[in-house]
Amino acid sequence: MRNRRRRAPDPYDGLLLVDKPTEWTSHDVVAKVRNYFKLSKCGHAGTLDPLATGLLVLLIGKGTKLSDRIMNGDKVYEGTLHLGITTNTQDADGEILEEKDASHITREMVEKVIADHFMGPIEQIPPMVSAIKKDGVPLYKMARKGQEIEREPRKIEVFEFDVLEFENPIVKFRVKSTKGTYVRTLANDIGNVLGVGGSLDALRRTDSGPLSVDKAFTMDEILECDRETLSEKIIHLHDLIK
Repeated sequence: MRNRRRRAPDPYDGLLLVDKPTEWTSHDVVAKVRNYFKLSKCGHAGTLDPLATGLLVLLIGKGTKLSDRIMNGDKVYEGTLHLGITTNTQDADGEILEEKDASHITREMVEKVIADHFMGPIEQIPPMVSAIKKDGVPLYKMARKGQEIEREPRKIEVFEFDVLEFENPIVKFRVKSTKGTYVRTLANDIGNVLGVGGSLDALRRTDSGPLSVDKAFTMDEILECDRETLSEKIIHLHDLIK
C-alpha cells in the first residue's frame, strides 16, 4: 500500500495578533482582514468592545480549531476608571445617568475596596449591553430598545488588580482575570461600593493566555501587506501544536 503524501502546511493556517484600534468592532477587524486578503476562514477569539484597544486574536484557516483553547486563557487588561460618573453602558460610550462628587475618594479607599470586594473568586452581573443571549436574542439588542431583564450572576476570578495611577476622579489600573470578565462592570461596581458610581473611560487588552499585544500588528501594518508578507506575520498552526 502506497504511503499518502502529506499535504504541505497552509501558510495561512494559524493566528494573527492584531492591536485593535478604538472605534473598530471585533467584527470590523475580522471582515476587513478576511475580505482584503480573500481568506476562506477568519474569526476571532474573544470580543473587544469598540471603545477598547489592544490584543485581538484572529483565527485563520485551520486556526479556527484553536478557538476554545485561546478563549479559555486568562486575560490581562489596563483600564481607566472614572469615579462619580454612572452611564447606561457602564463605559464612556453610554448615556450619563448620574453624576456624583467623588472628590473625597482617595487612592487608599479605592485599593481597600478592590482588596475587600474584587479579588479572588467573585460573582458579577453581566451588563445589558453584552452579547449574552436570552431566548436566542443578544442582550444588547434588547438594551437598544430600552428593555432591561434580570441577569444571573456569573462566577469569575480576579488574580491581580493593581492601581497604577490615581488622580481623582481618574483611576488607572491593571487587572488579570479569567475569561468572561466584564471590566466595565468591575469599574461600575467599584464606584458603587465607594458610593459615587463609576464608569470605564478606556480599556486595553494586553494579554490573552500566553499571547501578548507586544507581538501584535496594527491594522495599518497588516493592510500594507500582500498575501505573501501576511503569511510572515501569522503564528503558524504547526508552531502552535507541538
